[in-house]
Amino acid sequence: MRNQTVAKTAILLSLALVLGYVEHLIPLPLPFPGVKIGLSNLVLLFALYQLRPANAWLIMLLKVLLTSLLFSGFSAFFYSLLGGVFSLLVMQLARRFCSEVGTSILGGVFHNLGQLCAAAILFGTASVFYYLPPLFVSGAGFGFLLGVLIRLLLQHLPSSI
Repeated sequence: MRNQTVAKTAILLSLALVLGYVEHLIPLPLPFPGVKIGLSNLVLLFALYQLRPANAWLIMLLKVLLTSLLFSGFSAFFYSLLGGVFSLLVMQLARRFCSEVGTSILGGVFHNLGQLCAAAILFGTASVFYYLPPLFVSGAGFGFLLGVLIRLLLQHLPSSI
């Protein structure tokens, strides 16, 4: 990696950590526990569109590891890892065929699916998937909002950032 790319990746990782921490402080008045906005997903989308996918993967993996170490502990590590892998894999594929908004929606939905898969593995039951409909709705809704934000951001920033 060139020095400039290393610096951009480090800055984006720092931003993802800060956004993840800020989001942790924002309580959402929803009847479903665990629903989050996914603010750090903005950073991953930005990295996918402005850098190489390998940089987005590095940011996601380091963010999951550091967030687990600093804020949430090992119990959340597996949920975050599977959610991040599902989400980023789908977004990497979707960005070739979808708009930024569509890519973000799919990322939000698949992040929640990954977390439900983690819960099913950890609890040894598929009954956690009853939670799928509200998580799909929240993933799609917040994915839409974040997709609009990333589209605006990408339109107004120079492509050389």
